[in-house]
Amino acid sequence: MNRLQGSFISNFFRMEAASGIVLMFATVLALIFANTALQSHYSLFLETPVIVQVGGLEIAKPLLLWINDGLMAVFFFLVGLELKRELVEGELSDWRKIILPCLGAVGGMAVPALIYIAFNLGDDTALSGWAIPAATDIAFALGVLSLLGSRVPVSIKVFLTSLAIFDDIGAIIIIALFYTAKISTTSLVIVAVCIGILAILNLRNVESKSFYILVGIIMWVAMLKSGVHATLTGVILAMFIPLRSRRNPDYSPLKDLEHDLHSGVAFFVLPIFAFANAGISLAGVGAEQLLHGVSLGIALGLFLGKQVGIFGICWLAIRLGLTRLPQGMTWASLYGTAALCGIGFTMSLFIGSLAFEGSGADRVFDERLGIIIGSLFSGILGYFVLRAVLPEKQVACAR
Repeated sequence: MNRLQGSFISNFFRMEAASGIVLMFATVLALIFANTALQSHYSLFLETPVIVQVGGLEIAKPLLLWINDGLMAVFFFLVGLELKRELVEGELSDWRKIILPCLGAVGGMAVPALIYIAFNLGDDTALSGWAIPAATDIAFALGVLSLLGSRVPVSIKVFLTSLAIFDDIGAIIIIALFYTAKISTTSLVIVAVCIGILAILNLRNVESKSFYILVGIIMWVAMLKSGVHATLTGVILAMFIPLRSRRNPDYSPLKDLEHDLHSGVAFFVLPIFAFANAGISLAGVGAEQLLHGVSLGIALGLFLGKQVGIFGICWLAIRLGLTRLPQGMTWASLYGTAALCGIGFTMSLFIGSLAFEGSGADRVFDERLGIIIGSLFSGILGYFVLRAVLPEKQVACAR
């Protein structure tokens, strides 16, 4: 069992690390398209109208919003599956192991948000982006860790992954509470009915994944029309997928679905999202854009806020005796890991698209500029700190 668990963890980290590298490639590709003669093709691709109509029900959106509302719902579905598994039988099922990453996630969300707010007080439009620097991109962070090879102890990877899960929970709550449009009561009633059906399927031990997916699609459409962001459908749906089969104790519908989705999300959904959202035109970017409260607040929130918030609250919790450093971690490696958490990319871009969607303001800023700068410097700092403090001898030990 330990061997199987170790193999699963090892494969998970390899998958996430490889996904982070693909994300980097997609980001660079987006910047190339947005700043060369290919820019017109890039814009045409993102603005391509896609219409789905069944009778009087019509969903008409440009391709960019299908990616952000549709494909990202699949990403959130996978996040929900991983969250349920971890809470029931994984790393997060032992409260003694979750205190440190949980507290770290709280500090790593609160301090960046406060830094952002400090730079944008008095600007109501800008203030709507307060949650942008609060996110951590686990795929990118593990991608950077992979560059350090086998010298990275598993404890650092588990801590980083656990913290990112709590970070995702916080982001999900923020999106549900603060980034909703005008609410449609009728659509929410349909969502409630779908949730009731999912609960019945779960209670009656229905294991056929197709039934859950069908109800999930109906719920996604209703959520899309309700004003509550449609990606939350993925998390809700995941909570009802059975973790264990009562007919076959060796089979898990949830883990099977998670396994089926992981490669598609890691190597298709997230890279497509990155390519569609990271294409910033750097033409005309000057001091006004770089030093705008939004860009500066996001960049410093990610770069300074994350490391101060995570390391600071973890240091305090350990000093107060609430928890202790995981085996294999030192104060220096904890700091390097905290710095690495400033890579906010995917979720930050997603929250940014919600925060300023349809604001109608004549903006002189592009929130993506701050996200890329903050994430880039966080990745560089985290990499070099961990490279300096993690002993080379672990490579020999691993061999």
